Amino acid sequence: MENEKKLFLLDAMALIYRAYFAMSRNPQINSKGLNTSAILGFANTLLEILKHENPTHIGVAFDTMAPTQRHEDFAEYKANREKMPEDLAAAIPYVKELLDALNIPVLLLDGYEADDIIGTLAKKAEKKGFITYMMTPDKDFGQLVSDKIFMYKPSRNGKPAEIWGPKEVCERYGIERPEQFIDILGLWGDAVDNIPGVPGIGEKTAAKLIAQFGSIENLLKNTHQLKGKLRENLEKYADQALQSKQLATILTDVPLPFEPEKLKMGAPDHEALKKLFEELEFRTFAKRFFTWLSLQQPQGNYEQGELFPVSEEVEIKTIHTTPHTYHLIDTPEKARMLAGELKKQKAFCFDTETTGLDPDKAEIVGISFSWKAHEAYYVPLSDNYHRATQQLAVFKEVLENEKIEKTGQNIKFDISILRWYDIVVKGPLFDTMIAHYLLEPDRRHNMDYLAETYLNYKPVSIESLIGKKGKKQGSMRDVPLEEIKEYAAEDADITWQLRKVLEPKLKETGTEKLFFETEMPLVPVLASMEAEGVKLDTETLARFSEELTIEIALMEKEIYEMAGMEFNIASPKQLGEVLFDRLQLSGKPKKTKTGQYSTSEDVLTKLAYRHPIAEKILEYRSLTKLKSTYVDALPKLVSQRDGRIHTSYNQAVAATGRLSSNNPNLQNIPIRTERGREIRKAFVPRNKEYILLAADYSQIELRIIAHLSRDEGMMEAFRKGLDIHTATAARVYGVPVDQVTREMRRHAKTVNFGIIYGISAFGLSERLKIPRREAAEIIKNYFEKYPGIRQYMDNTIAFAREHGYVETILGRRRYLKDINSANSVVRSYAERNAINAPVQGSSADMIKIAMIRIFDEMQKKQMKSKMILQVHDELVFDAHKEEVEMLKQLVEDKMKNALPLDVPVIVDINTGNNWLEAH
Repeated sequence: MENEKKLFLLDAMALIYRAYFAMSRNPQINSKGLNTSAILGFANTLLEILKHENPTHIGVAFDTMAPTQRHEDFAEYKANREKMPEDLAAAIPYVKELLDALNIPVLLLDGYEADDIIGTLAKKAEKKGFITYMMTPDKDFGQLVSDKIFMYKPSRNGKPAEIWGPKEVCERYGIERPEQFIDILGLWGDAVDNIPGVPGIGEKTAAKLIAQFGSIENLLKNTHQLKGKLRENLEKYADQALQSKQLATILTDVPLPFEPEKLKMGAPDHEALKKLFEELEFRTFAKRFFTWLSLQQPQGNYEQGELFPVSEEVEIKTIHTTPHTYHLIDTPEKARMLAGELKKQKAFCFDTETTGLDPDKAEIVGISFSWKAHEAYYVPLSDNYHRATQQLAVFKEVLENEKIEKTGQNIKFDISILRWYDIVVKGPLFDTMIAHYLLEPDRRHNMDYLAETYLNYKPVSIESLIGKKGKKQGSMRDVPLEEIKEYAAEDADITWQLRKVLEPKLKETGTEKLFFETEMPLVPVLASMEAEGVKLDTETLARFSEELTIEIALMEKEIYEMAGMEFNIASPKQLGEVLFDRLQLSGKPKKTKTGQYSTSEDVLTKLAYRHPIAEKILEYRSLTKLKSTYVDALPKLVSQRDGRIHTSYNQAVAATGRLSSNNPNLQNIPIRTERGREIRKAFVPRNKEYILLAADYSQIELRIIAHLSRDEGMMEAFRKGLDIHTATAARVYGVPVDQVTREMRRHAKTVNFGIIYGISAFGLSERLKIPRREAAEIIKNYFEKYPGIRQYMDNTIAFAREHGYVETILGRRRYLKDINSANSVVRSYAERNAINAPVQGSSADMIKIAMIRIFDEMQKKQMKSKMILQVHDELVFDAHKEEVEMLKQLVEDKMKNALPLDVPVIVDINTGNNWLEAH
């Protein structure tokens, strides 16, 4: 309807919190250190409704600091809420500044919550013929919906926005009228707002009771119709139920006038928006916003150059207006001339363009070079493998020149691609991705992000050339030559420029040595390991798959018998209903955000002592995951080129410094369960002349914490060669070593490893299934016997609070922005990372150094044996049978002495005809 009056009322804090926590694992931080996640999330939500809903009227409601009537009536109201995280609090003024610049009214009134302001204005607007949308993720607004008032739940994670009216609310909760939802909330309570409700009554029971009795008041008059604990609790907590209903009721009589003219969005203040977006560094969002705005007001003068501040102009113009010289090298003569120029350089940047991102499958399309800002060269290559190899041979000498430094962005990929074309890149390396990883380990490291952050420049996107990922995405071979030249040459040019910016920062942060002596020498080692790959016995996996199929079928049958019915075990919804509705395994089961019962691993683990079905389901999940993720999936990843599996190692993913791997992820191959270990049987030597050799650091993280803490008790145990867990148990329980029981050792082992991760008494009690008091006593005794470790933890946290980061032995930094947070949950998480990062990071550095030294020595000796796998603290080799003893000595020496510690370093080395035998 053209004349429809459409009002959107936004619940500011609910939307801001939602945006903040949605991005909490990978927050958006600008160059000034401001966490802009909440601002960007809110801005995106706002733009979404402006673009797609076209409201005629709009307002954004905020809470104020003043107490409300609810606080006066019930002192505990919202009392258990954590203090707002500082970086979230810092974001709120920017949200208000954004609204001010957009001319969108901010609605607030001391003594009233945003809910009440929205409820009041929605009801007043209804009388004036408005259709009102209350935009919030908060379920409480369900009580207000009518044929003219709707809840609007914004889109999330690709899911479309949800609009709830009376039908949706009533169907969801099984009630006749939306306002009955207040009664459900009164019984159910609200943990977030500390509304108590009635003990023992959850959402489903509350909904059933209100569907039957209509209201809390009527329910309380008829409790004689109920039985047992339910009746007892309702009669005992009757006043609490009525008070909870009152607290949950959204007010609709706030003394705030409804003035439609003031709720119309005025003309945005372009200059204020430009300034704000520039300060926040919202380059991409600014482009989207102003593009939308220009479409809304086509009669205005909205050329992009006028809409954006200087930095935005750079983003829009990109390659087309930035002065540059990009050369096309499309003849053999030009290629020879370029190779001659490259030979004269002390360093240059190169980048390959390929048909895909898997170096084992991709083909090279072209290669670009740069050694001067704003100038680069692109060499297109034939789609015929042999012809492309011949074309690249012109550059073989310079790429393999050990005296010329090579710069790249994720250079391992380019090195791996070129290996297939008979080029082994040599010489010192500089990888901009890894340089940034050392500078800011928790951030993104892709070239687009780095260019925007450090060069104030937005490169041409790959999507603009070949489209977005999916079935319709094209190939770089299909891109016109002039376009690919500009794109590819730009990659080399920008990477060269980034190197000049990032290198001084490595020096400033004390990570230069770590970069040049550990991370860069590791790149060719990993490239070689990836190229070697590992042989997989697919017949062994096929037999194992058949065994698992039978086991899983039998297990399904057992679970059905225990449940008394057949159902889809893989469906969390159906499983939750079986466990909590049919079997009644928990009085107040956890629920997910979608309202379903939680059937997560920790929930099932806690239920295992109540009913054997929970343990059986955990076992079922373990086997089905084992089968689908590894047993059936691994054979499909065997390369068609050489019949081996080639994982890809990632140096810039784990913030601690550990390597990760993907396609396949070998770091997660199960080792703790007997069936999980079976998978390792399928990893075998390349042929009969070889055997697998595995070398594993023994308890290296505990040895490192002993070294870092200088705790005499722990250092003495390692120096004497005692079993550390037995030694710890003896100290903690105050008994001689020979009187330590298996149970004591198990407890001590859990504490030893748990301490590294900041385990609490609650966490220890959960893991060991012991009372919290006993767990607290164990931890107390532990720190009394190992005072050096307690001191190390305290000192490390104090250092982190003062400097904002912690360091490994080699100076690898882990930044901890929340270490001084007033929010105890957020701060505790940062403290655990502060304790853990130096230990895990030093362990990661140690095995990296060992890998480099082992690889170099094997190269010098021209050994036939090859290093093929790295998994956590373990290295695996394809060992030529004639070299086994020499390899054992070499590996043990380099691993033991990689990073000297003040306690002995032990390396366990074994051989076998498969990985399981060698472990």
